[in-house]
Amino acid sequence: MRRLTYYVAVSLDGRIAGPGGDFSAFPVEGDHIETILTEWRDTLPAPALDALGLQADHRHFDSVLMGWNTYAAGFSHGLRDPYPQHEQIVFSRTRAPDEVAPGIRLTAEDPAAVVRRLKAAGGAGIWLCGGGRLATALADEIDHLVLKVNPLVLGEGPTLFAGPYQPRRFQHVASTPYRSGVVVTEYARR
Repeated sequence: MRRLTYYVAVSLDGRIAGPGGDFSAFPVEGDHIETILTEWRDTLPAPALDALGLQADHRHFDSVLMGWNTYAAGFSHGLRDPYPQHEQIVFSRTRAPDEVAPGIRLTAEDPAAVVRRLKAAGGAGIWLCGGGRLATALADEIDHLVLKVNPLVLGEGPTLFAGPYQPRRFQHVASTPYRSGVVVTEYARR
């Protein structure tokens, strides 16, 4: 059965972006980048893959889930089809299908129901790209957390999870520290 992995960069104070979805504070250079390029290549947007002469290998994922704000984060850079190498599903209750690029599925359906169907289907893993509200809606479906913990405090911005108090337990699997100060930590659902 496929698993849902929440793979995301996060600050020390639990922010996945700055105000307005600004990702510019997260480092894009350093020794942790080599691991992203080799181990987590599936999470690179198409322009990055093209610029680096790489192809997605579907080692981990062939589907990506995004909330509207995560999807729209690329608009200011002209990016409307960030991950054409994957099945892309964007969740929104207020947007119209013509607001997404062709081939991207926009849905207002219950995210957990969508994930349960995806898990039952064949294929590689499912990547929860963000954001915090979607992660909260899918918290009981998340099988694996991969957190790229960055050595910075943002103070404001969307959080890793954005919902009511409801403890959920995960078990530490591995942590890899890098000279850049980034620590990639993995957890599995208990």
